[in-house]
Amino acid sequence: MPAFPHFTALARSLPPTVPFVGPETQERTRGAEFNARLGANENGFGPAPSVIETITRKAQLCWRYADPENHDLRIALGKYLGLAPERVVVGEGIDGLLGLIVRLIVEPGTPVVTSLGAYPTFNFHVAGFGGRLVAVPYRDDHEDLDALLDIVRRENAPLVYLSNPDNPMGTWHSGDAVTAFARALPETTMLVLDEAYGETAPASALPAIAALADMPNVLRFRTFSKAYGLAGQRVGYVFGDEDSVAMFHRVRNHFGVNRLGQAAALAALRDRDWLSHVLAEVSSSRDRIAAIANGHGFKPIASATNFVTVDCGRDATYAKAILDGLISRGVFIRMPGVAPLNRCIRISTGPAPEIALFEAALAEIVEKQG
Repeated sequence: MPAFPHFTALARSLPPTVPFVGPETQERTRGAEFNARLGANENGFGPAPSVIETITRKAQLCWRYADPENHDLRIALGKYLGLAPERVVVGEGIDGLLGLIVRLIVEPGTPVVTSLGAYPTFNFHVAGFGGRLVAVPYRDDHEDLDALLDIVRRENAPLVYLSNPDNPMGTWHSGDAVTAFARALPETTMLVLDEAYGETAPASALPAIAALADMPNVLRFRTFSKAYGLAGQRVGYVFGDEDSVAMFHRVRNHFGVNRLGQAAALAALRDRDWLSHVLAEVSSSRDRIAAIANGHGFKPIASATNFVTVDCGRDATYAKAILDGLISRGVFIRMPGVAPLNRCIRISTGPAPEIALFEAALAEIVEKQG
């Protein structure tokens, strides 16, 4: 295939891959739909009925462009967080916002620090802008704060990524530990603090808003994709220092969050009763998944997220055989992709009938594997 000179050398050097193969792609490959969708950490309990009603009512105006300032949603988020709305920016999910912070900071060759096996979409963006990833291993299935700090200082890195609670392991550090980590960073290093699973975590896992609010080198990323059940609408937000947040407006897609997404997120934020309902369902489902894993002699890792990562007790080959067996039986799950995390499988919480399908399929596979 000839090279096209109008594409950059960097673009031509990148592999033709994406961070995740979607369940829809796998369904097309296997020629059948999944009966249990437990691999993408979506909220299978769904959005609030009030959100569905809002989307239905607002659909007639979908011919209009969305408000490019996301004004009403930012005002509501600011009130919810106790921050001025100028300290909040809305974007196309955390994935889109990660791409923007990388674009704002990373140039070809820029060192960027993360954990080995952490959320791959961040790595995808760093590679896309020519950054140089420097990764440190997990320690005891947690992101290693001390090692991250050491590498940041060694590399003089302007950007470091931390997910708390963590994906793919579901583990977490206390809010106090994260605050101490943030305050130990050089002032020239921006902390990307991914709190996608903040709602499902214990309150002690999240730094208080005020604890980091005075730090221009800390940006906190959250989403409506998980606890609020709006993964398909693609709505996330960043909050932090006003001047740092304002930089996003220089590069963001101003019409990126569509009209229905804005309306749905605003309705979801207002419906606290439904959020409480979902959190109770997530907790119950986590307990059920852990019990199923324990029943086979596996080790469920304590989780602050809407999934449970399960140590299968052997190696990556065994874990992959379990994953493949589940997929062949119509149960979609995923597994970490990097050793030693890939001794595990990861199961999203979900409605009881889907967890029952997972339970039955897993029993068949374990018996077959011996």
